[in-house]
This record gives sequence, structure tokens and C-alpha cells, in this order.
Amino acid sequence: MSRTSTASSSRRSAAEGADVPRVPERPDEIRETLAELGVRPSKEWGQSFLTDPFVADAEAALVELPPGRPVVEVGGGLGVLTAALLRRGIGPLTVIERDRRLAEFLSATFGQRIRVVVGDALEVPLPSAEAVIGNLPYSMATPILIRLFEARTPRVVFLVQREVAERLAAGPGSKRYGRLSILARLYGSVELFRTVGPAAFSPRPEVESRIGVHVDRGGPLPVPSVPRFEEVLHQLFSSRRKQLSNLLPRVVRNPASAEAIVRRAGWPDDWGHRRPEELPPEAFFALARALSG
Repeated sequence: MSRTSTASSSRRSAAEGADVPRVPERPDEIRETLAELGVRPSKEWGQSFLTDPFVADAEAALVELPPGRPVVEVGGGLGVLTAALLRRGIGPLTVIERDRRLAEFLSATFGQRIRVVVGDALEVPLPSAEAVIGNLPYSMATPILIRLFEARTPRVVFLVQREVAERLAAGPGSKRYGRLSILARLYGSVELFRTVGPAAFSPRPEVESRIGVHVDRGGPLPVPSVPRFEEVLHQLFSSRRKQLSNLLPRVVRNPASAEAIVRRAGWPDDWGHRRPEELPPEAFFALARALSG
């Protein structure tokens, strides 16, 4: 499911949060500040800095938590999103930033309003939070999101490359549908919001971005073993154009029992002629339970 807008109101929130320090927003300000800090955007990470405060406020609005609930921001950068969160009274706010120079800039700019953790979001212990939000570097977005899903983060608000966002939310039959879509559904549900063009960033990326929200399902997961489930998905989707009758023997220890297993999983009678991308996530959850039992 997707939407094209959010409950953004930058003018209102800016007025309410007038005491929040101003941060670099225009491309020339960002370039100058980065030069002063000795920071060069990493092409390897696909790193760009948000320049549009209206986009930042649209993201902040999707946190949907009252003041007093802990929130984590991944990749604080120069603080455009941090400022938007503070204007809305969101926090206590912890910001994870891997570049020490940017972390020091955030600490100097916002002082005691935030807690800054210096480190890689894939490696540092994740602070306890009811929501995590971040403008994620393109090359790092997927593993960061998977880590947050695995940590059972109640709510994740993200701005990522449009292709990645649409893979997360894709349904059966879509060209984008695959392992990432099913893993996102394993842990919860995804809803997509507005598309953000390259002009909202500095330096400008070559692709569009999109805002989305993942909400954890709560309670136990619908598969008995996540590592085994991921292994099954890898086997089935590594040759996604093949029919399932040719793929299922890869994951069934005794190929002769394949028909009995898919019956237990409740798969359709014509499953053998279908391709993995035609079945919904629930069919793969049921297969994992049938394989374990």
C-alpha cells in the first residue's frame, strides 16, 4: 500500500519550535559546512545530505509518538532531520553517526537536546527505542533496515532509494517482489509515502528516493527458525524464473516428500507450475512450518 503525501506541516512546526538551532539546509551552506569540517560525501556509501526541511518534517510526522518516548535517528549528518524531530517535540532523541566530525558538529549544534552515539549503525549496540528514523545511505540501507527489523523495532521510518523502498513493499506478481519483500513481511508491514526527487539532496543522487514506514507485527514470528527460513528463500529465489517443481527439491531433504510438505503448507494444487514470485509471503511462512514439522 502506498500514499503520495504525509501529514507534513513545516511552517507550523517551525513556528512551534523556533528555539531549535538552525542547521545548514541550502546546498551552498551544506558544501561550505562540510568543507569546514573536512568531510567529503562518500560515493562508496551513496551518501547525500537532505536539503529540504519540508521532507524532513514529513518524515518526522510519521514517527507518531508523543513526547517522552525514546526515538533513535540513524545517520544524523548535518542535522536537518534532527532539527525537524526536535521541532515536533519528539524524544528523548539518540542520534547514531559514524563520522566523528559530523557527530561533534551535531553535539555542538544541539547540545543537551540529543544524545550522540559515534559508530556504525550496523555494529553499535542499538539503543532501546519505540521508533527509529533515518535518511539511509543508499549502499547501506538494506542491511541497516534488516538489522532494525531483526531487533523488532516497533516502528521504522526510512528515506531510501526508491527502488529499495518499492522492493520492501512489493506484493506477489510484481517485478520488485522477492526475498526483501518477504523478509519485511516476516517482521511486520510496510507502507510507502511520498517520492523525493534528487533536488532535495546535496550532492544530488542519480535516482529518486521514497519515504516509508515499517511497523513490527508484535508477538512471535510466523516461522520456527529465521536462519532456516532465509536459507529457503535464498534457494527458491536464486533462480526465480524457474518453476517451483524444479526448485523445491533444493530445500526438501527427501524430494519424494515434497508433495506431502506443500499439502501441509496449504499451497495451491498447481504449485509445481508456478514461480516463487507468484506466491504470497504467507505461503512461504507456511512452507517453513511444514519443513520443520
